[in-house]
Amino acid sequence: MSAGRVTRTQPSREAAQAATTLNLPAGAVTIRKNGIEFATARPLPAWTEVTLDIESPLEKRKVTCRGVVVACDGNRHSGYRVALLFVGLTPQTQQRLQSLSLSDLG
Repeated sequence: MSAGRVTRTQPSREAAQAATTLNLPAGAVTIRKNGIEFATARPLPAWTEVTLDIESPLEKRKVTCRGVVVACDGNRHSGYRVALLFVGLTPQTQQRLQSLSLSDLG
């Protein structure tokens, strides 16, 4: 599984918002039914809203969802472990993520 894109928007009212894109390998991602955990070299501040594109290697269909960073632990030497809670999921997206979390990929 690949969490193909993680886009972070800064809390700002300006029209041009900064965004960060992370390409995460399958081994760095754990999907839960309420959120996702992943390892990264860069920290993400708590309460940052993130847009995710999650793609399974078994099914080449992407799932796009939003979430909020609820925890980011670690350091620059060993890396960071980010916990993200999904928000505003449609019933279809929620069902798709639940099936991914129950599979070998979660």
